[in-house]
Amino acid sequence: MDLNQILFGYYPYIALAVLVIGSVLRFDREQYTWRTGSSQLLRRRQLVAGSVMFHVGVLAIFAGHFVGLLTPIAVFDALGVPHGAKQMLAIVAGGAAGTLCLAGGLLLLHRRLFDPRIRKTSSFGDTAILVLLMAQLCLGLATIPVSLQHRDGHEMLKFMTWAQGVFTFRPGIAEQIADVHWIFKAHLTLGLTILLVFPFTRLVHMLSAPVWYLNRRGWQLVRTKRALPRRPEPAAPVYPPIQAARPDLRSAAE
Repeated sequence: MDLNQILFGYYPYIALAVLVIGSVLRFDREQYTWRTGSSQLLRRRQLVAGSVMFHVGVLAIFAGHFVGLLTPIAVFDALGVPHGAKQMLAIVAGGAAGTLCLAGGLLLLHRRLFDPRIRKTSSFGDTAILVLLMAQLCLGLATIPVSLQHRDGHEMLKFMTWAQGVFTFRPGIAEQIADVHWIFKAHLTLGLTILLVFPFTRLVHMLSAPVWYLNRRGWQLVRTKRALPRRPEPAAPVYPPIQAARPDLRSAAE
């Protein structure tokens, strides 16, 4: 069994199984941890700038990968979209989204590493997943020069066939990308690894749309400098007086 078969024939199913089962178990048993753990109160300005760029870029990248890899090739052929045009669209749009996402992610990573208060409140997983995402973005952007050497879209067809073969359980699918450039293989392997650790990181909030907030009873903490009336202390309990024993009963007992 060669390494290519292990990484692109078996590893995708391991990563996807852990992604699905781990996410379900975490949502069922640890809903309190199903959150981002925002540090906005500690440093807001850099968070807003970095978060907007990062999330816009991530959404664009996710949509591009999902549509580009999992849309059947016959659909593009039926629509008359040339493979070369699709390749160039992926390069231009993916490059712009990746650059935007990388810039925002570096801002988020910078504040998490170099702000003492945020660093103290951050877990190892919070920082590690950001580092993995930045490495994945760098690998993705590094594939652009290689992709420009194959403008006919032939290499793109290999990745589409592989991705669709994984979801349709097609045997021997790893052979489709056996001869692609190593940078693509590194990008795919790290992407699968991120899916593998996904349920154990703050990334799980991506699976939750904030629709529950529409019907949730809210509460608000208010800070004020006004003197508030003191609550009265509870009165001491009053016990009934002890009744003296009846003389006739006392004499009888004697």
